[in-house]
Amino acid sequence: YGDGEQGFDDTLDPHTLKPLNMYGYSKHMFDLWLLHQGWLEGFTGVKFFNVFGPNEEHKGSMRSMVHKAYHQIRERGLIELFKSHHPDFEDGKQLRDFVYVKDVIKVLVQIHESNRACGLLNLGRGEAVSWLDLVHPIFEAMEIQPDIRFIDMPRELREKYQYYTCARMTKAQSLGLMVPNTSIRDAVMDTVSHYLIPGNRLAS
Repeated sequence: YGDGEQGFDDTLDPHTLKPLNMYGYSKHMFDLWLLHQGWLEGFTGVKFFNVFGPNEEHKGSMRSMVHKAYHQIRERGLIELFKSHHPDFEDGKQLRDFVYVKDVIKVLVQIHESNRACGLLNLGRGEAVSWLDLVHPIFEAMEIQPDIRFIDMPRELREKYQYYTCARMTKAQSLGLMVPNTSIRDAVMDTVSHYLIPGNRLAS
């Protein structure tokens, strides 16, 4: 959805969207290719928002902030977040639509079993929360007093940084799909307590 100027609505004309990076652009080009071939309504293209959860080790630098933050807190006792360089957002209060991978899987199973869920579909919680809302439960699960430091955002990221994302989930609802509803606190606590803290792991 690029800078989000038009909102985050999966009924928008895909031709009007301008992704901010090559990763998004590559996905967008495939959507357009399906559309131009006349095949889009025979496929389901899922626009994932900020997915996080267990078993992200293989993703390297593309791991979610939950995974990165846990290891940073474990090693240093603190977490560093980017300062805001936008006058409408305080430090740590940039907003994202974070969604738990366990909810994502449930929706994907519904899509697979449905004969109606075609075209481009958002998959988020439909609710934006702050980075602070995301990292506080990590400290809580680790039973560590929060220590959050704010650092300057690299200049090369500032013009491409999204200060707000929030999936419009109306289309998914109209197709009978569930809207992910696990609270951010519960999702983060589950991830950290059951999958990241040594000795408590439910998965390898």
